[in-house]
Amino acid sequence: MSGINYSDKIPNNVNLSEDRTLQRALEQWQPNYLSWWNDMGPEGSHTHDIYLRTAISVDPQGWAHFGHVKMPDYRWGIFLNPAEANRKIHFGDHKGEDAWQDIPGEYRANLRRIIVTQGDTEPASVEQQRHLGLTAPSMYDLRNLFQVNVEEGRHLWAMVYLLHKYFGRDGREEGEALLERRSGQQDNPRILQAFNEQTPDWLSFFMFTYFTDRDGKFQLCALAESAFDPLARTTKFMLTEEAHHMFVGESGVSRVIQRTCQVMNELKTDDPAKLRAAGVIDLPTIQRYLNFHYSVTIDLFGADESSNAATFYSTGLKGRYEEGKRMDDHVLKGQTYRILQAQNGQLTEKEVPMLNALNEVLRDDYIKDSMAGVERWNKVIEKAGIPFRLKVPHKAFHRNIGALAGVKVSPDGRVISDAEWRDFRDQWLPTEGDRAFVASLMGRVVEPGKFANWIAPPVMGINRQPVDFEYVRFN
Repeated sequence: MSGINYSDKIPNNVNLSEDRTLQRALEQWQPNYLSWWNDMGPEGSHTHDIYLRTAISVDPQGWAHFGHVKMPDYRWGIFLNPAEANRKIHFGDHKGEDAWQDIPGEYRANLRRIIVTQGDTEPASVEQQRHLGLTAPSMYDLRNLFQVNVEEGRHLWAMVYLLHKYFGRDGREEGEALLERRSGQQDNPRILQAFNEQTPDWLSFFMFTYFTDRDGKFQLCALAESAFDPLARTTKFMLTEEAHHMFVGESGVSRVIQRTCQVMNELKTDDPAKLRAAGVIDLPTIQRYLNFHYSVTIDLFGADESSNAATFYSTGLKGRYEEGKRMDDHVLKGQTYRILQAQNGQLTEKEVPMLNALNEVLRDDYIKDSMAGVERWNKVIEKAGIPFRLKVPHKAFHRNIGALAGVKVSPDGRVISDAEWRDFRDQWLPTEGDRAFVASLMGRVVEPGKFANWIAPPVMGINRQPVDFEYVRFN
């Protein structure tokens, strides 16, 4: 077992107490972090005892301990996967060389930018989800929200550790700035636009944790290939925690669909107005939420053609998803990839150097993975005997980054006029009316084993506990 030292003020498995300068710097950052958590963490929750999992090891088996903890007392810390002996760089211009334990000077600026961008998403999602606990559909869901929140907080610690240890004063200043930006704030917003969107209701939260946390999975998998070994080891352990966030999203949407289908069969109707009157979320509204969250998330992968992506790969900073399973030369010079462009009112493909298309390669891997989960949601609808299918929209739909930014494209992939977009937008993306209706369902249900009318209970509880277990104790 690769254990974690909980006797230190900051739990860690990186021998923090042997680096007194770093320890002091992080201990100075800690009160600012707790102040941010108290101001921007889950509202009205600081005195609750919550059934949380805490990392006690980085061993894949038995790495977590479950127990009731107050969130401000949660032991956030710095946990890296064990070092791999004689690890080599396996892609880019440095392929075959020893992995770096320190950062080559010429790559510091780019690597700092990567770490800061990843680090900024972690507190941003906590801020976006800050008010959701006040409208939880069940105690089970409330606990899952809080688990996601504390782990996003720990992922921030993971990135701040790297900034403090390897980037000196610049890193310390970046660490402070991560606590100063605010999701959605006009003057000092979060770096990536998806993390400035509101998450005002639980359907949005489930879509966010399914789609946007899945972007996190793919970005972390790419960083887990990094030639910079401490970053690779950090992100590998983050991925262990990230899996639960995507489970919350996939199972949450699935339970919303299950309940809707149940009421559709009881009332023998697919009329959205009648279903809304019965207090459930109609399937076309779920499709519009899906379209929005999916399209906003695939923008997170960046421009389809990017010299930065080429630089990050060639210099060994960021690999591809599952780099080691790919059967090419892992250098990619002279190879090409097809990307989309809009030309003469049509979507066409063009070939570009693969190194410049690596954002698009990662986006396409993500799209395949996302579609698999949507198909699992369709199985729920199919099982209920209802002739409706959820679909992932075309990847050119509702894009705001890259060559497709601002091009008006229908969900089925047709380039359309501005007038047609205006006519059909409300059929494709959530309207103010949709959001107001979903918001109207958001009443707090926190009695153990009880669930809001619009969502089905889960099949099983957390950590083999019953569904009606007291996951949150309100003090």
